[in-house]
Amino acid sequence: MYAILIGVAALWGAATGLLVPRAAYRFSVEPDDAWRDACPAGHALTGPGRGWLGSTRCTTCAEVGAAVAVRTAAGAGHTGPDPVDDAGPEPSGDAEEADGPDAAPAAPRGSGPRYAPRALAPVVTALGCAALAAATGTRPELAVWLLLAPVGVLLATIDRRVHRLPDQLTLPAAAAAVALLGLAALLPEHGGAWLSALLGGAALGAFYFLLFLINPNGMGFGDVKLALSLGVALGWYGWAVVFAGGFAGFLFGAAYGLGLVLTRRAGRKTGIPFGPFMITGALLGILLGALAA
Repeated sequence: MYAILIGVAALWGAATGLLVPRAAYRFSVEPDDAWRDACPAGHALTGPGRGWLGSTRCTTCAEVGAAVAVRTAAGAGHTGPDPVDDAGPEPSGDAEEADGPDAAPAAPRGSGPRYAPRALAPVVTALGCAALAAATGTRPELAVWLLLAPVGVLLATIDRRVHRLPDQLTLPAAAAAVALLGLAALLPEHGGAWLSALLGGAALGAFYFLLFLINPNGMGFGDVKLALSLGVALGWYGWAVVFAGGFAGFLFGAAYGLGLVLTRRAGRKTGIPFGPFMITGALLGILLGALAA
């Protein structure tokens, strides 16, 4: 039963992690820019959820590439003028080229060039969900952790790319953590306390807000909003876990920054995305708290 629980959690993480790359691509823009609604070639992103859900291959790019390949093969044997290409620009990326003048395989639907990496997010989400299931067991808060884990991976991915944590994700995540843990507290055999979670969110959020006031250039306000949800999750297991998870985030970030300086890839004042380290530290704190509960 325990192994099945971990396996199901890993499958959930892999499945939801597959939805992260497209959403991360659309969210990864500068603060004043609108969310992306097209692939790099300009083709509109379509699919469920108004284009937010789907693969990271552009179907239109695949169809254009197949049409170009067919016309190229058809015109390879004549000596007249080249046929006019009216199907749009030929896609770039990892689209496969024909093997010879007679080869014109039609690209399968949805197999165009990728506009965002796809492998890392599902793997990370699956491993995180499996670890949470192994540490939490069958306690009701596991459902909360599994629902929040893909959001954490999405936020970490966006912050790593553009040093930004969108309000459209951080604030709903905080509200969801409060509401879901409130429901978990009503169920039997839960391993934490809802009031402690609320206080943990307020404390960690206030601490990051103080850091923001002291050094706005070193601490983004998006980190402050992220700290609310992370503090709620950590506070569920008590103040020791809040301290451990918060400290681990700073430790991971400091180690990363020091590594960049020592390898001369960054200077002492170079900004780094802090969200991934906050989320990793919170994950470690939750795992420790769940094991001790």
